[in-house]
Amino acid sequence: TGSSDPYCIVKIDDEAIIRTATVWKTLSPFWGEEYEVQLQPSFHSISIYVMDEDALSRDDVIGKVCITRDMLMEHPKGYSGWMSLSEVDPDEEVQGEIHLRVEVLGSQGSQRLHCSVLEAR
Repeated sequence: TGSSDPYCIVKIDDEAIIRTATVWKTLSPFWGEEYEVQLQPSFHSISIYVMDEDALSRDDVIGKVCITRDMLMEHPKGYSGWMSLSEVDPDEEVQGEIHLRVEVLGSQGSQRLHCSVLEAR
């Protein structure tokens, strides 16, 4: 139909932590949702999966972005910008990007992740 019903799932070290609302019938969703979660000091990565909700079958993975601990260390004031989606299934072509704002708050012993999932295209 030329459109999607996208939503995002945020995972920390492959554990699903957050699911955004679904934005119906669009290829340019706007979420504007913000989340704050407690980070384990030993976390390795934060992955954001962009999904396409499907009422009749399993939801499709449109693509994902992965933010590693090292990437966050390179941006101590946080990261904000567009990130290109990468494929989850190597046989699928992926196009699109997601606009995120991510920062780690607090001290080494008590860190919190502040993630704003803004929009996609």
